[in-house]
Amino acid sequence: MATRHLAPLPLPLFKNLSPLKPFLPPRTQTFLPPLRSSSISPMASPPSKKVLVPIANGTEPMEAVITIDVLRRAGADVTVASVEKDLRVDACWGIKLVADALVSDCADSAFDLISLPGGMPGSANLKDCKVLENMVKKHAEKGGLYAAICAAPAVALGSWGLLKGLKATCYPSFMEKLPSEATAVESRVQVDGKAVTSRGAGTAIEFSLILVEKLYGKDKADEVAGPMVMRPQHDVEFVLRELNSVEWKCNGAPKILVPVANGSEEMEAVIIIDVLRRAKADVTVASVEDKLEIVASRKVKLLADMLLDDAIKMQYDLIVLPGGLGGAQAFSNSEKLIALLKKQAESNKLYGAICASPAIALEPHGLLKGKKATAYPAMCNKLADQSECENRIVVDSNLITSRGPGTAMEFSLGIVEKLFGREKALNLAKSLVF
Repeated sequence: MATRHLAPLPLPLFKNLSPLKPFLPPRTQTFLPPLRSSSISPMASPPSKKVLVPIANGTEPMEAVITIDVLRRAGADVTVASVEKDLRVDACWGIKLVADALVSDCADSAFDLISLPGGMPGSANLKDCKVLENMVKKHAEKGGLYAAICAAPAVALGSWGLLKGLKATCYPSFMEKLPSEATAVESRVQVDGKAVTSRGAGTAIEFSLILVEKLYGKDKADEVAGPMVMRPQHDVEFVLRELNSVEWKCNGAPKILVPVANGSEEMEAVIIIDVLRRAKADVTVASVEDKLEIVASRKVKLLADMLLDDAIKMQYDLIVLPGGLGGAQAFSNSEKLIALLKKQAESNKLYGAICASPAIALEPHGLLKGKKATAYPAMCNKLADQSECENRIVVDSNLITSRGPGTAMEFSLGIVEKLFGREKALNLAKSLVF
């Protein structure tokens, strides 16, 4: 029987560190800053790789969306395929995704990579799809790259016999469910031959960058990682950069509004919604478009809970804007949303933004006046006060801002800390393997 190394995991800790330090993923060298555009020849672009990301009811949305987002940043042709009867999938935490195709429509297609997100019962629903099982087995037999994260390595790949003789990892509580023919290891990301496995939502960005490296090489992975404002270390405690500290108080479960628009950064939106709902906040996702379905910046399709016209009839303890250039501009152009944000700020109620949104949606409308804030590095020159731009998360009284996709988890956990306390934020980080 294979040796298992199942020492207790240390409590994950995280720290507000300078983004100037390089990101150091497992088993690879340091990711470098992105190459200058002037140094890249158009003829040097690698050919597009075809990737399949199947999703199901109960899929963990962070793991699915982060993988899709990062691979599309690398230029991969990613097909999101539903194993259900419909394109719409009800993922975990009330997040609704719309697939590009049904998995049955992809059965005869060839892919360079098939990557399974986790979540329960999502992983079990993937496992039970015979069309998908046959596709992944044939793909593996031909020497294709395949991957899974969270519960999916044990529940799906292990059940299909695709981890025999391989080192693999998965979500901590599923480690004992890995097949005895595999060697269980606690790596954040484990590569063995053509199989790549990882632990959970908190390791999904690292997992996705390793997939980019396997498909396109390390230079491309470095190029993709650079603009994401990656977290430099995984094992140090984060401390919010806080000025004019005030206690964030709510009566009962905090009521939170997360607006979304065409062009919103899907990774940031989904991480914020997912993490805050895990913390038991009452989160409303509202589309500022004229329909519930929005097409995010990397073409992930999300379904909002309601339209903004309906959402503005309610009051919120916190309004938080995801980034993405197109989405931030849509927020800025929405008179109703800006009016709601101004009313929120004037009432000393809570509001926040990440990535492009502090600079594009808040600053032009006077919503950062007298406040310290940070934003996406390329957008910081649009802030009147740039003194806090090097910080990953900045809290100034009733305002919280952050930098980009690579800081979205810390940003969300920072909101949890302010609303629910530090202990809850740390426990939630542990459950996310962050």
